[in-house]
Formats: sequence, C-alpha cells, structure tokens
Amino acid sequence: MDLWVVFFTGLTVGGVSCMAVQGGLLASTIAAREEADLEIKEKKKHNAGPVLAFLTTKLAAYLGLGFILGAFGGALQISDNIRILIQLAAGLYMLAVAGNLLNLHPIFRYVIIQPPRLLTKLVRNQAKSRDLFAPAFLGALTIFIPCGTTLAMEALAISSGSPLLGAAILGAFVLGTSPLFFILGYVTTFLGDAFQKKFLKVAAILVIYLGITSANGALIQAGSSLTLQTLAEAIPLEVNLEGEGDTPPAEQDLARLENGVQVTDIAVERYGYNPNYLKVKKGIPVRLNLTSNDVYSCALAFRIPSLGIKKNLQPTDKATVEFTPQQEGKLVYTCAMGMYSGVVEVVN
Repeated sequence: MDLWVVFFTGLTVGGVSCMAVQGGLLASTIAAREEADLEIKEKKKHNAGPVLAFLTTKLAAYLGLGFILGAFGGALQISDNIRILIQLAAGLYMLAVAGNLLNLHPIFRYVIIQPPRLLTKLVRNQAKSRDLFAPAFLGALTIFIPCGTTLAMEALAISSGSPLLGAAILGAFVLGTSPLFFILGYVTTFLGDAFQKKFLKVAAILVIYLGITSANGALIQAGSSLTLQTLAEAIPLEVNLEGEGDTPPAEQDLARLENGVQVTDIAVERYGYNPNYLKVKKGIPVRLNLTSNDVYSCALAFRIPSLGIKKNLQPTDKATVEFTPQQEGKLVYTCAMGMYSGVVEVVN
C-alpha cells in the first residue's frame, strides 16, 4: 500500500470534493465567532488556533474510524440514512448561522455552539474555550458526512484487513486534505479580522449558499420531491423558438435494446455522470453500465434513492445496476452527497 498515493489524492481532488459541506462547517463556525467578537467589541488578533482545532479533531476521528474499519471490515460503516440526516442538519445549521450573522431574529443566537461550563472552567478562559470548542466539535463531526472520495478511502481501509493500515490510510488522506482546509479557515479568519462588519455580510451570503447546497443534496439523496431541481422544473417558463408543440419522445432517444433488456452506458466522471439524462420504457428491464477511469469524487457513490439502489465504485472500475421501471415518471440518480445527479425518464 503506497500511502503517498493516498496522501496525494487527498491533497488534490480529496480536499476539493469534501469542501462543500465540511468546509462550510469550518467557515460558518469561524464567521459566527467573528460576529460574537464584534458584538462585544473585542478586537483581538485571531491566530490559526480554531482552524488547527478543527483539523486536529478531524484527523483524530478519521484515525479512529480507519482503525475500526481495518479491524472489523466495515462493522462501523454508517448507513446512508444517517448520513442524509446529518448532512441535512449541517445544512440547516449553516442557514441558522447565516440568520444570526444577518441579525434576522434573536432565536438564531441559540444555534451558536458554546462550550460546556465544565470545559470553560478547565480552560479558565471564556474566549479561548469558545474559540476552540466549536471548530473542534465540528471537526470530529465530519466523519458522519464524508464525500465520495472519502468513501473510496474508507472502502480501501476496509479491504486492508489491518487496523493499523486502515488508520494509516484514512490518516494519510485527511492529512492530504488539510492544506486546503487550513487555507480556507485561515483566510476566513484573516478577512474577519480585517473587514469586520463587511465580512459578516459576505460570510452570511457564502454560508447561505453552502447551507442550501448541503440541505438540497440531502433532500436529493432522500428521494424527496421537494428539491431545487424539482422546483425549477415546476416553474412554467419555457421559450420555444421553433413554434412547435410538445412532441412524443423519439425512438432514437431511448436506451438500446439487447436481448430484451434496455441498456445504457454511463461514464462516472470527476464532476458527475455522462450522460445525465436517460430515457427508458416502462415494464422492460434496464441495465446501467457504470464505468469510472481514475476518478476521485463523490460520483463514485452511485445511488437511485427512490429504488433503494446503492453502488460504490473504485476510482477505476466497472459495475452494473439493474432494475425494472414499473411506472412512468422520472427517477433521479445521484452521488452519496447529492452533489451530482441525473434523471432516468420512464415513458410508456
């Protein structure tokens, strides 16, 4: 096992793919701290402590997870339903933090994570315990909302069959992602120190975007009929420059038929699926041929939520998904974080 390859994977695509939710948690907690300092008119210069607290507890959590996965072959794998709930909670938390930054209502003050009194007494410094507790807590929480690349590394830890090697694999990967997370956190801290009030408004907008993205991804994974995509489709706005009415689906748009099975090839790529729109007929078996080639992204965790279909691919891999559509409509397929998705339209 070449741990340098694992580290480089984290250093390149791993950090980027995990940034949507995990980076949003880090940015939101630092922004909330800046808002609290502004409220009490404290103008101390922050250091990298909160960012390091987030990264340290994140590394410790993944080392422990890798140890368990390597020892017990996935005995502690977290179900998709739990991941969905935690990702949704993370998105709602970020939206609540944004509400606090914008002073929308006093109720949003209660969502800011505060250290327990016992910890405050131990540290003997209210400001210091507040600065470190929230990012440290959220850093450990990230094991419950892994990105697709992390899922691939967890599978690698399971296949190692060794607790020490499993811990080393996830540890090397998280260390690889750490530089990008450190830059995000430290830049957020620096901007907060430099611009104060202006920073809070900009941070609120960023946190709202990340919160909506995270919550929407969770809804997509859950197979919800209420997502940004379904809302966009429901808006009756269409420009038809050809002046023609709706036409029935053309036969050439349908999946090819092989021995009574509708077959479509899907390339699992770094930024999604190609194609991301398929058309099949009701009542005829469907086979999706999935192929990945040196891919490290959430797209590797292929899901069709409404059918309960789950298929995890390796970075370079081939897999098939089979089902028989029983009713007309649209089936959404997505990655395990809801970042990338596509549609299978079932027609009569």
